[in-house]
Amino acid sequence: MVLLQLAAEGRVDLDAPANRYLPEPLPDDRITVRHLLSHRSGLYDYANDMFYDTVPGFEAVRNKVFSYQELIDLSTARPPNNEPGAAYSYSNTNFVVLGQLVEHLTGTPIATQYQQRIFAPLRLRNTSYVHPRTTLSGSYARGYLRPDDTALPLVDSTEQTASWAQSAGAVISSAKDLNRFFSALLSGELLPAEQLDAMTTMVPVTADGKQSYGLGLRARKLSCGTTVYGHTGTVQGYYTYAFTTGDGARSMTSLANTSNNGTVNTTLGATLDAAFCGSGPATAKSAVPARGFTEDIAPQVTRR
Repeated sequence: MVLLQLAAEGRVDLDAPANRYLPEPLPDDRITVRHLLSHRSGLYDYANDMFYDTVPGFEAVRNKVFSYQELIDLSTARPPNNEPGAAYSYSNTNFVVLGQLVEHLTGTPIATQYQQRIFAPLRLRNTSYVHPRTTLSGSYARGYLRPDDTALPLVDSTEQTASWAQSAGAVISSAKDLNRFFSALLSGELLPAEQLDAMTTMVPVTADGKQSYGLGLRARKLSCGTTVYGHTGTVQGYYTYAFTTGDGARSMTSLANTSNNGTVNTTLGATLDAAFCGSGPATAKSAVPARGFTEDIAPQVTRR
């Protein structure tokens, strides 16, 4: 949303090379800002390597503080997933590059942009950009990370810098605030019509066409024919689904305070049908994934 506001202000050309706006160039000058927003840059997701082993990977970075460039360098040290624009491939690297781009372009931290453009105007009192703090205030849900060996105990992952994610996910919020944000976004309160249309111009990313991606925004076509817009999120110990109808009139956020658990992740997905289609409660029994599952946190690593 911040990038699209900057585009509306004439400060960013979505179809220009991202390198025009970055302090250090990406290795491929063909990557545009639009490619980054739509996850079609081809940039490898560094989190695939970082969290290939879930708990050891997390413990290795739990208290680390990375710069944007350190994370980008981890990505560009690996071959790209595809040519720029050739295919959708979700990568946290894209959002990290965009965070660096915003900071370089505006001369202010991404936290300031979020506060001025989103949190304050919408009065999101329980939402903050936390990186790199590890302490939390007020009421919050503790997060529990499941090891790959499910016989081992859960790991309390609540306190972390979230520096591995930064602009890809280092935000704490509440269900009420997330509903308020997505409702405001889709109803046109935050973006001019041209930029909102660009954000919600969706390209299917699954074979059945039921899931699609625009510019930093997911869409899901539900069993009743309704299409909802929003995003999923995974940070160690937490899953979040936050979606709203196309007019922003009805919003729903669901949270689980665990991660690396395919049954829980898929059940959260089923809450969309339950909430927007009235299909009855989402149950783990009906939502158990038949095969391995993937997460936003390491999208090319298949869990069991």
